[in-house]
Amino acid sequence: MTFYFSAYSSLLLPFFLQGVVVSMVLLTRGRRHGTASDGWLALLLLLHTIRLAQWMLGFGGWYDAHNALSTFMFYFPFANWLALGPTLYFYFRSLTNQNFRFERRQMLHFVPALLYLGWRVLAFGIDVGWEYSVRGVPFPYHFGTKGQLAAMQERVGFGVEALGYVSVACYAWLTLREYRQYRRYINDYFSDTEQIRFVWLRNLLVAMLLGVSITFLFSVVNVGVMSLNYYQAWYEFLATGILIYFLSIAGLLTNDRLAAPLHFSPAPAIANGLQPDAPFVAVPEHPTEREPAIRAAPGMVATWQPTAFDAVSAAGALGGAAIESTPPVAVAESAAPDAADPEVARWVARLTDLMATDQPYLAPELTLPELAARLGTNTSLLSRVINTGFQQNFNDYVNEYRVREAERRLRDPRFRHYTLLAVALESGFNSKSTFNRVFKKLRGATPSEVAAGLNS
Repeated sequence: MTFYFSAYSSLLLPFFLQGVVVSMVLLTRGRRHGTASDGWLALLLLLHTIRLAQWMLGFGGWYDAHNALSTFMFYFPFANWLALGPTLYFYFRSLTNQNFRFERRQMLHFVPALLYLGWRVLAFGIDVGWEYSVRGVPFPYHFGTKGQLAAMQERVGFGVEALGYVSVACYAWLTLREYRQYRRYINDYFSDTEQIRFVWLRNLLVAMLLGVSITFLFSVVNVGVMSLNYYQAWYEFLATGILIYFLSIAGLLTNDRLAAPLHFSPAPAIANGLQPDAPFVAVPEHPTEREPAIRAAPGMVATWQPTAFDAVSAAGALGGAAIESTPPVAVAESAAPDAADPEVARWVARLTDLMATDQPYLAPELTLPELAARLGTNTSLLSRVINTGFQQNFNDYVNEYRVREAERRLRDPRFRHYTLLAVALESGFNSKSTFNRVFKKLRGATPSEVAAGLNS
């Protein structure tokens, strides 16, 4: 088989091989563990890999072979932009919801891509199957290797590509919008979100939007400004290779069997009466028991009783004297004393007592359903108590206790020999990176800065 190893074909070859191999690994892993997200990511990788193969094989001499290899290059659907957007979207849906199942009605998202594939199959069937093989009519273009419909495809190809660019942009925007809802969901349900934040997915979405913009710009310049040669267009496919590398690494490093059960289901903003930045509260799938819905009276807020630990911040912690600590206490405040909802106050008191006595926050993977079960209520009620009573989401509420516990240990001379990692693990954090990120968010200073201030 003809393949010329040049600088241009050889640089694209490793990306192509990586895309094929990782796609097979993901398909095998997904089939073994029943994870649909691996299958969608494999398809996403293959779509990019097949597109890159066009330029790799082209610089490998297939267009200039003037035989069946050249005919293959003209009829194979290397770039199916219309399939890229829906694949990306359903990968996100399956990654963030372990119960997600692709339904028949969702095939509508792939109708444009299937129509495009149908056209390519029809062109191959007429040009190669009927005109050339049956009627014996030679191909009229490119040294007798390309038929009439293949030439027509090149003339209308820019319009199809433009529709594909719009499709990818729309689906990427939709996925970004739902990713924001997903981030609110995990903050409302999980105390440790490090493994399930999927920050790389957000970066991928932004990168794909930028990539589509660059590719579209190349196409506009090629059609409307100046004709780009193969060498100038090659750099666009090098960028595709880098994207394949990023997708491969991110996909393999994503735990296919996450410890935290994810059941995120996006809700349209209009249908739920949510503003774009409104807090997202997911509906629990398995409430522990049914409690009556409660509503906090206007102005009702549960706040932390000031303690010595509240002074441990970026400014106070670096020079403050050690003060004996007292446990955090939740206090109901309101604009008027009689405005407090006794039902809210009762659950605030019960929750505060549970956190102080049982210290469930020391479990690194504590979730909202687990805390609701220990409190003897359901997730909807507990989420509302935390949101309205403490003006926090579940993640910040639990991590506040963990940060206070870490501060207590940093101040206690008995723990002076502990490393920051040991303090983090014994305070309920799952990793040092999570400890640093949460501490910086809630206190405005890193744990090492606070520790240095306390020991000075």
